[in-house]
Amino acid sequence: MAQIATTMTKRHPIGVFDSGVGGLTVVRALRRALPGEDIVYLGDTARVPYGSKSPRTVEKYSLTCQRFLLDRGVKLVLIACNTASANALPALREASPVPVIGAVEPGADSALAATKTGHIGVIGTLGTVRSGAYAKAIAARDTAAKLSALACPLFVPLAEEGWTHDDIAALVARRYLTQLFAQDTQIDTLVLGCTHYPLLADVLGQVAREIAGHDVMVVDSAHAMAEAAKDALGSGPNKRTAAGRLDCFATDTSRLDELAPRFLGEPLTGFELVDL
Repeated sequence: MAQIATTMTKRHPIGVFDSGVGGLTVVRALRRALPGEDIVYLGDTARVPYGSKSPRTVEKYSLTCQRFLLDRGVKLVLIACNTASANALPALREASPVPVIGAVEPGADSALAATKTGHIGVIGTLGTVRSGAYAKAIAARDTAAKLSALACPLFVPLAEEGWTHDDIAALVARRYLTQLFAQDTQIDTLVLGCTHYPLLADVLGQVAREIAGHDVMVVDSAHAMAEAAKDALGSGPNKRTAAGRLDCFATDTSRLDELAPRFLGEPLTGFELVDL
């Protein structure tokens, strides 16, 4: 991705949107990679989940979210929703005057950099898996790579309930990953194709290795997106030593006080409720 012009890199914030609170894992990764940057986050919590909705509806919702961020002067948009990235990225890029980074392409790049066998597994929402976006992205980069994908919808409520390191999480992970590795026993890289899933990364990695009988690299798409944002900003990122400002907005406030700190990894001062 071309680097952003230096005139847009001083006090203009980075914009991030997701269908809910899972995208705060991307904000968390951004605040580590680019601590001086201001961030505007929008969680479309009134219309979550996107993963079970039609591509047309996902595109419509995503364009509305992006417009909200653009109206706040962002210099870069991150789509912290794999389903939106899979179904709406071309439309979002066409409608945006600033660069737009989806979740799929950085995840695909990181997976190909990590794999030794060329056998990659992707887990995500039903919408992400049905879109075939990861398969297309990986095939465009390496035609010899083999991809196996599986929808794992129960991981989202597990992450939101905080059941991420217990026997329940391990049992659900084993049930799903057994199906994934039945498709291809040589998978050595597992892409977490949903921004909720990084909360389950430890148990997923452990169970994957037990089932596969060999090392399996876990690729966190949130971290991959943060690195892509860092590359896009190039030599002009904010050099402030103080932590950047985080402004959070949501379309519904249900359970946000409980859920947001879990995904962000730090206390949250609050969300502003907005109508889209």
